[in-house]
Amino acid sequence: MINSNLQVIREKIVETASRCGRDPEAIRLVAVSKRFPAVHIQEAIRAGQLLFGENYIQEAAQKKKELGNSASFHFIGHLQSNKAKVAAQIFEMIETIDRFKLAAALDKELKHQDRTIDILVQVNIGLEPQKSGVLPQDAEELLKQLVPLSNLKVRGLMTIPPHSDHPEQTRPYFRALRLLAEEMNRKNYFYDRTRIELSMGMSSDYPIAIEEGATLVRIGTALFGHRPA
Repeated sequence: MINSNLQVIREKIVETASRCGRDPEAIRLVAVSKRFPAVHIQEAIRAGQLLFGENYIQEAAQKKKELGNSASFHFIGHLQSNKAKVAAQIFEMIETIDRFKLAAALDKELKHQDRTIDILVQVNIGLEPQKSGVLPQDAEELLKQLVPLSNLKVRGLMTIPPHSDHPEQTRPYFRALRLLAEEMNRKNYFYDRTRIELSMGMSSDYPIAIEEGATLVRIGTALFGHRPA
């Protein structure tokens, strides 16, 4: 099932990217594997999927121990500052930086480990009080604060738009994130101005996100099925 689901998703990514004049190779699939056992990840690896997204530090650390270097992980959940040490050890990218205290704790741990890590700034693009993420109007100030943290490479922005049963309704939020990223890039806040990462889009709306410039799409249900309780 995972193999066939992955093929469908890959074909949809290529078809959508080609239709809107984008290079499909510029779009990476983050397979959201939270709450699925390592055996599911191993099946996806055998099908050629090597990048996974995890929401919980302890769960991710166990999977990393089981899988070794056969997979790469992005952290896509809410990260507490006191978990920065473990996060710094196991993730290729932290997609959910939304406050300076967290970034500083992560940078400190990375200095001890003598390594750098890619990060994204999470933006609460829908202004939802129950969601994590810096407000759009405060994103530039946070990015300014991140500049001196030399062990963090700020690659771009991430968002989770307001839920909708109609995928097209997420388009304005994806577009707003892209426009914000373009503005911040003009002000030279990102590590590589030629390659800005936009993490947006999930199982129900990733084609819309690709049309609006997503470079990372986070897909769980469409790949693995419904999560275990």
